[in-house]
Amino acid sequence: MHYYFKGKIVYVGIDTIAIDVHDVAYELFVSKPELFSLGEECTVYSYEVYGENDHYLAGFKTLEEKEAFNSLIGVKGIGPKTALNALSTTTPTELFEAVAKADVKFLKKLPGIGPKAASQIILDLQGKLTEVPSKAPAPKNDERFADVRAALKQLGFKVKDIDEALSKIDPEGKGDQELLKLALKALRKG
Repeated sequence: MHYYFKGKIVYVGIDTIAIDVHDVAYELFVSKPELFSLGEECTVYSYEVYGENDHYLAGFKTLEEKEAFNSLIGVKGIGPKTALNALSTTTPTELFEAVAKADVKFLKKLPGIGPKAASQIILDLQGKLTEVPSKAPAPKNDERFADVRAALKQLGFKVKDIDEALSKIDPEGKGDQELLKLALKALRKG
């Protein structure tokens, strides 16, 4: 599975972009193609969709957008295309606030989201998206843990548990793979 692509945008379409990474162009479905510019050097976070009749890459300008997408596809009845469509008219922050406030009216305005889906989103996600920062000390050199934290979130660990585990690790001289192994070991013990 690809976590992100770093390269040059070589195509911007109605709902897709293509990014050239070392002379190989990857096409990704995106919620907001207008955020990408031809020739722009950037990082595009990705999610690989495997379905009975589908196999494609979804792309995201920010890690927050990818997390919002992952949250939405975790909701019963919401598929990847519906999640991308829903994100085309909102931001992750607005989405998370609407879920926290149980704002069915806002969610129903999103493309592909009806009253039943809006209620299901609130039911499945309320209280899970806007976690209060943990009382555990913040990990030292926080930026150093960004990729490891994101990988652990993808594996389903809670932010509070991740921060607690990472606060016990000294990142000095360690690569992401080693940091991930140490964090997983700490999470298993915790």
